[in-house]
Amino acid sequence: MGYVRAGDILPKEILELVQQYADGQTIYIPRRSESHKSWGAGTETRKSLMLRNIKMYEEYKRGATIKELSERYFLTEKSVQRIIRNIDKIINADNIVP
Repeated sequence: MGYVRAGDILPKEILELVQQYADGQTIYIPRRSESHKSWGAGTETRKSLMLRNIKMYEEYKRGATIKELSERYFLTEKSVQRIIRNIDKIINADNIVP
């Protein structure tokens, strides 16, 4: 995310009003709620993590231990357990057989 000069985008009256509260300070202006994007929406991160988690789940079902998976994927054992539990819920909720 880059910075934009407020003077380049705000009308003079609004800029002067903002300066009364935050003169010279850097401020963050959040998106409007209808413009909000969910985490990972702008990248492939969400998709790649889901694919990794499914692969991990399949390896677990084929006999890999939680400890082996945590070492292979550089995650804590608790994280691996949570991932396997979540993928199992998704698969069983949709009656999908991996």
